[in-house]
Amino acid sequence: MPVNFLKTPDLEGFDNLKKEELVLLAKHLKLDFKVSMRKQIIKNLVIDKLVDAEILGEEALELKVENVDAFKLKQLELEHELKLKELEMKEMEKIKELEMKERLEMDKKEKEDEFKLKENLKMRKARDGETEN
Repeated sequence: MPVNFLKTPDLEGFDNLKKEELVLLAKHLKLDFKVSMRKQIIKNLVIDKLVDAEILGEEALELKVENVDAFKLKQLELEHELKLKELEMKEMEKIKELEMKERLEMDKKEKEDEFKLKENLKMRKARDGETEN
């Protein structure tokens, strides 16, 4: 694979290489790297070598993602995720509060209705007691 790529190098083909293919290419180019490195780091090393050797043009440098950029991107993703979770939690709290208010209002209404019913019964009994006399 590395030899085939080096015979007809193209940016799109390079950008679509899998990690295993990048490892083979890096070995072929005798680069100092470890297979355990992240794919993007190996890719960056290969890009530097291929641009230095003028196998790929400088536009290939746009495919590089610096570790700091990757780290910042991950950090932003995590911060975004955290904000979404916080919003979700606030929404859940609001829903629970509304449910509690609703429940309290229903309880209050039930007690008021019960009280009115008892009052009406007392009044009827009193009225019925008066008419019997």
